[in-house]
Amino acid sequence: MDGSMPRHHAARVEAAIASGQAARSALVASWRRSSRLHHLDPSGHSAPRRLSDVELRQARERIAPLLAAAQGAMDRLYQAVGAAGCCVLLADGDGVPVDRRGTPADDATFQSWGLWTGALWSEEHEGTNGIGTCVVEQRPLTIDRDQHFFTRNTLLSCTAVPIYDHEAAFAGVLDVSSCRADRTDAFSSLIALAAAEAARRIEADLFRRAFAHARIVLTQGPDGQSIGLVAVDADDLVIGATRTARAGLGIAPGRALQPVPAADLLGGEPADDHLAGGQRAVLQRALLRAGGNVSAAAKALGVSRATLHRKLKRFELKH
Repeated sequence: MDGSMPRHHAARVEAAIASGQAARSALVASWRRSSRLHHLDPSGHSAPRRLSDVELRQARERIAPLLAAAQGAMDRLYQAVGAAGCCVLLADGDGVPVDRRGTPADDATFQSWGLWTGALWSEEHEGTNGIGTCVVEQRPLTIDRDQHFFTRNTLLSCTAVPIYDHEAAFAGVLDVSSCRADRTDAFSSLIALAAAEAARRIEADLFRRAFAHARIVLTQGPDGQSIGLVAVDADDLVIGATRTARAGLGIAPGRALQPVPAADLLGGEPADDHLAGGQRAVLQRALLRAGGNVSAAAKALGVSRATLHRKLKRFELKH
């Protein structure tokens, strides 16, 4: 790297921050966080910090379900981009890669750049970069070459996509990185599409594993094209929904879903809500619709409060 390059890049970063562009540019806002919040120097040349083997093992254990769900999608994504000199990284919610795919011939290069499991790629440690900035902003993004904060990272091009868990909470980042200078804008766009599709497959697999005993129903996302997943239990209650499904159904992301009758949420033909059949699901739906109020539920079902209490006890339902 030319000796003037570190000075030139650092000056460009500082000038952009000082100009007030952070209010208009997400990139400059990230540079500003790196400099002012984390007190990093863009010309810094220290190697990326890494977790110990014990710390990395603990990090992997903390996101074991995500790791398991990601294996197939990471393999397919690597098959698509690996021959072009890219590696694939799965990072946890703190920006630490816990799994990767890469060509053995490129391993030494990627390891020297810190594109390896256990490296600390949060903005706090590495400034603006694909993984760390995706953790902060939780949106798909590409940090290309001199968009990185550190001069020593300006040979990298990194495309990162957030991954959300079965409760639609942020869980980690899927990243495709390259340190080849011949990566074109068109190829970068293809990588972004492939990474986004792989992330959706990981989320779907993670969701299906979390609700393995439920019926999975497909829904349309708010854009009319993306597909969401909804989990429905044996009592015909919706007990889970992916982030895309929640967006389409108007459900807040990031927390466990309170059970709700599937007919109420998804439409369609409502289940028979009369007690003649003594169905446990009927009681469940009535209680949910009444907000747990036994008197209101009994009135809606056309039975006495005492009768409903007996039914609840028989089916071991809490209220």
